[in-house]
Amino acid sequence: MSKRLLTTVQTPVMLGADRLEEEMSMGRHDLSGRAALVTGGAGGLGAEMAAALAEAGAAVVIADVREDQGRATADALKQTGAAAVFVRLDVTDDASWERAVGETIAELGGLDIVVANAGVEISGLIADLDPAGLRRMLDVNVLGTALAVKHAFRAMRPGGPAGKGGAVVTVASVDTTVGGAGYSATKSAVDRLTRVAALEAGKLGYDVRVNCLYPGPGPTGTGPRPALGEVTDLAGAVVFLASDAARFVTGAGLPVDGDLGPVTAEPVAGAGASPGFAPPGSA
Repeated sequence: MSKRLLTTVQTPVMLGADRLEEEMSMGRHDLSGRAALVTGGAGGLGAEMAAALAEAGAAVVIADVREDQGRATADALKQTGAAAVFVRLDVTDDASWERAVGETIAELGGLDIVVANAGVEISGLIADLDPAGLRRMLDVNVLGTALAVKHAFRAMRPGGPAGKGGAVVTVASVDTTVGGAGYSATKSAVDRLTRVAALEAGKLGYDVRVNCLYPGPGPTGTGPRPALGEVTDLAGAVVFLASDAARFVTGAGLPVDGDLGPVTAEPVAGAGASPGFAPPGSA
């Protein structure tokens, strides 16, 4: 191994603890003064992410089709002293995105963070594939994420109505080999979309970072998943990717799975919507 390579490898190890303390003391995870929009934020994983962003100082928009639950979630955040509002958003509808982003900027004075969390899982064997279920997952998981990135770019890029750059966090899954071929395909598409979007933003000078979270098995999932993780386990990860602590991180995928990886269980036929997302036909 060359002397240069040894230096490159050893330096982070030698400085790790001091650097971490420096990062924390500099407030790199502080999101004060920033506005965040979380899709599927009314409940489950989305609500937990919104709470984490609010705790870090961000003003938060709960974006969801479930109005009563979404308003209740925003009200609960306000009770903690956070700045939070509810905006109705159907992630599969382009015009709904335009309205939601416009309302966010009007209410909070900008848009700095978008968390594309909304998703649907409909499991089943390939031999029993339901075309309607697959179309639903493609609409919510893939189109919904693509529209999130589109409208984040349009708002955050230079000359946009927010225009200060920012961060987009998408949500895929470590379970790309179980839970049904359709679900796995849509979450794999989110991964590819994230990486291409990050490259595009960099080439065009948008100053927008795009990264992807890979939640592991936990109580928010549907199908044959044991409760191995908690929704709170993702809180630190989403704050990190949204903050200046990750200012040089883009196009990356971050597994939050306790090194457990996909759960190797047989897929179960049937439909389910992950908490925080609209059930089929309601968006």
